[in-house]
Amino acid sequence: MGAVTVRVLFFASLREAVREDALDLRLPPGATVADLRALLAERLSGLSEEAARAIADGDVRVAVNQRLEQSPDVRLAAGDEVAFLPPITGG
Repeated sequence: MGAVTVRVLFFASLREAVREDALDLRLPPGATVADLRALLAERLSGLSEEAARAIADGDVRVAVNQRLEQSPDVRLAAGDEVAFLPPITGG
């Protein structure tokens, strides 16, 4: 079984910090949401320390295939869409 490719989407302040709407990332078979968070935190640390920390620490919500996930142990499959959603504030 080879690597899987997932589409990662960034919204709101994360999109601004990362300067990307989306990335396609290759992950090892059996990778989880937690593994993806760690990989992204490492990749983004040079670009936006704040975004990297928020993703690594779980300060942002994650949706896999448009379904909010509570567990970092959710396994990702080829073609999955993973969205990172920062907290929404407003007045």
